Amino acid sequence: GVRDVLFLYEENRCSMTYMYEYPEYLKIKLPKKTARRYPAYELYLYGEGNYAEENKNLLLTGIPVLFLPGNAGSYKQVRSLGSIALRKAEDVDFKYHFNFFSVNFNEELVALYGGSLQRQTKFVHECIKVILKLYRDGEFAPTSVAIVGHSMGGLVARALLTLKNFKPELINLLITQATPHVAPVMPLDRYLTDFYTAVNNHWILKAQDLRNLTTLSVAGGFRDYQVRSGLAFLPRLSQHDSALSVVSSAVPRAWASTDHLSIVWCKELILATIRALFDLIDENTRQITEDPKKRMSVLNHHFVRHPAKIFEENPEVFTELTGIFMWITVKASKWTYSVYNDSDGKYFTFPLASHRKSYSHVYCENSMLDTNSWIYGCMNSNLSMCLEATDLSWRAELLPTTKVVMLKLQDYPSLSHIVIQVPPALGNKYTLGCEFFKENSRTVQLPVTHLFSFGLSSSKILLNSTGLFYNVQLQHFNQIYQAFKIHIESHCQSLKERKPNVYRLHIPWSHEDSIIVAKVPSLTEISAKLHIAQPQNDSRVPELNIYSSSDCQYEVKIKSYPYILVFQIIRFHASAFPVYIVSNILLAYGGQLNTLRSTGQCSDFSLELVRTAKPYKVEPLISIVVFLQGFNWFREIWESLSLPEVDAAVLSRQDAWFPLVSLILFLFGTGIAYWSGVFFSTSLRLFSSLWLTLIRPTVLQNDRLMTPRRLCGVLTLALVSWTTCGAFAVFLMYLQYLFKPVRAFVTSVFYFQESDHSKETSQNSSIYTVKPQSSMDSVPEATQPLSKSTTIADAVNSLKMHVTILNLFTWIVLLNLPSLIYWLKNLRYNVRLDPDPCRFTAIIIICILEILMNSSTSAVKSSKLLKIAAKVPLPLSVAMLAFGRMHLYRVPHFVTFSLVLHVLCCVV
Repeated sequence: GVRDVLFLYEENRCSMTYMYEYPEYLKIKLPKKTARRYPAYELYLYGEGNYAEENKNLLLTGIPVLFLPGNAGSYKQVRSLGSIALRKAEDVDFKYHFNFFSVNFNEELVALYGGSLQRQTKFVHECIKVILKLYRDGEFAPTSVAIVGHSMGGLVARALLTLKNFKPELINLLITQATPHVAPVMPLDRYLTDFYTAVNNHWILKAQDLRNLTTLSVAGGFRDYQVRSGLAFLPRLSQHDSALSVVSSAVPRAWASTDHLSIVWCKELILATIRALFDLIDENTRQITEDPKKRMSVLNHHFVRHPAKIFEENPEVFTELTGIFMWITVKASKWTYSVYNDSDGKYFTFPLASHRKSYSHVYCENSMLDTNSWIYGCMNSNLSMCLEATDLSWRAELLPTTKVVMLKLQDYPSLSHIVIQVPPALGNKYTLGCEFFKENSRTVQLPVTHLFSFGLSSSKILLNSTGLFYNVQLQHFNQIYQAFKIHIESHCQSLKERKPNVYRLHIPWSHEDSIIVAKVPSLTEISAKLHIAQPQNDSRVPELNIYSSSDCQYEVKIKSYPYILVFQIIRFHASAFPVYIVSNILLAYGGQLNTLRSTGQCSDFSLELVRTAKPYKVEPLISIVVFLQGFNWFREIWESLSLPEVDAAVLSRQDAWFPLVSLILFLFGTGIAYWSGVFFSTSLRLFSSLWLTLIRPTVLQNDRLMTPRRLCGVLTLALVSWTTCGAFAVFLMYLQYLFKPVRAFVTSVFYFQESDHSKETSQNSSIYTVKPQSSMDSVPEATQPLSKSTTIADAVNSLKMHVTILNLFTWIVLLNLPSLIYWLKNLRYNVRLDPDPCRFTAIIIICILEILMNSSTSAVKSSKLLKIAAKVPLPLSVAMLAFGRMHLYRVPHFVTFSLVLHVLCCVV
């Protein structure tokens, strides 16, 4: 499944964007107050060659566009947009041009640490005010700024509207690239989740105020494994009709999936963006139009359905058919025509009266991919030619190798003829075709295979009729966990050269189509997977559109494979893996404590994991709660207890959840926990063996739980946590604890060898004796003789417990690692991480682990609290799965609570 997510996607079909002149970034001077408040952030103006030289005095006359980089993104990523916009401006002799600004966020990891998102948002607000001041003396001074945000930069742009003193009219266009709008990819701290909640709630509650802001969200498709496209779709709001979400694979003239970085330089996608920006210009104001309807029309033209025509705001309804062309009447229901070096133009007319009774639709295609009009509707019923006609070219749709028109005859009762214009074609070669057909003759239904057929069954259909278009409806294909392979095999009667076929997987409820061009004859494989599940109030069916060759037959087969299901689970729920892994470790930890209480011996981690990690212990309770939350009375009781909503219920509303996914994730978590435990133990043995060859211990070193020296160490680390970064203090404690099992293992091995040697030399002497110990004196002093030390068995039991605790501690460190990395990157600006998501938790963890590091199982197994401590990990594991899937920062809290009880067992 991981291999499928990371490697088995479509090839990169994007072209690289190149600069024709050396790119330059002019730093914009910010007000002193702003520069002092945000020392790590900067604002730049992009330029090249002479254009860059002219702008050094900052006398700007263009249209301002602000680029916001994303997680660990660079301000230099603006160069693809800026360079292509500059070339486009040169084509129109700089009648209009754009000034591209870019913000330097110091490549902060805002997708993993949310503490700086609010700071970035406020800085962008200051940048917008600075940018607009640069134009205030110009003839066509702008009053707003267009924003292009990549990844988390798009979310920061949306967050501008949540600021109290922000004026919404400062931005009228927002384009986001691979931005996770719905939820964070990895919810590692509460600042990140709170930021998302504030932004999304504001956009829902203040939707009426956003009508003047046009928003376009472009997702990368399946190549982007960092941000799945489902997260990049803007919230569906019936009252907010100025937002559009598309997947790059469905964007006309791009038709390519992009990875998370290539979306900012993919030439085909950047060209679509720049064309749209130029079409958005108002000729009167020389700025982006203030008309929201025009903005949406332009974006739909370039990003949803391109008619192979240059955008016109109000195209003429009627047009004159001029030119001395030959008029030819075609009465057949199916017609094809090849053009090559024709010196004379022609009009082919198709009378509709004879076809209306027999057929419901007419389909026409043209492989000449120019932007001229080519198909018209005539209203004259008796004449052999018509001078004025309706331009039907605006009903066309551009595909990779052809432009097509599909008309329902019933919708055009006033038309008497369809007219196809074939202009003189000197040196050009292209084909045209038209056919009339009944919809039911070209529409077939193909049910998809069952989810758990595991590749043993398949659905197949043979398209026998020879037409130019087929529509295969994929029945019961509506959930994100459904994933299939569609095999299309074409058979042709002759081996003559044909135009390539186009296969389109059309998802009617979202703009996530995928288009494949295939040679004929051929065997083509299409991956059928969804980014967005079918809405409840939508009954439309996904379709496979086949734009075919007229003398070929097609066999369509659908088959499911187990690994594709795993692919979807990993793609949608990989971020929940840490929760399931830690939950399994916690269950094994509770089993070890329970075994220690009942037998006096601590069992091995891997054996205990196999015994205790059972999904039926945790999953049913969560499913019952989710079911009961569908009832108002239970929801009211739940809310009265101030309990957070179960994450599975939220995921169900997002259509990203189904009953078996939690079971599969739990089993994955068990497997990963098991093999990580094996790897951990093996590494410990290897490292300890190396240690033993270098340093031979002389005494069994164990001390009191707390000494003045250790107390000073705890206070020092607590001070480090408070004054610098909590994750840094936790990491230092982790390194200190890491040597505890190594030393314990080395000592155990050494004294086990010494014991065997002593027994061989003296059968009457006893080397090891057991000494009763109090809770605060759990092990003998380092200076005491060996005869007063604990037994080898007790040392091994303690070692096993330390390994499990260290395993849990490892995941706490990993989940807090992003804030540590962020702190290290920004250390030159501020020694103290503010806000710090784990400052208080770190202090508690330091105190706990300092005590546990010097504890032994001999004291724990005699504690009165051991029974409680052994039973608590199970409910904590259930709570972790219920409330931690979408809030990973809660995981350390559950682990910490369990370890607190362990500490109490050491002293009570």
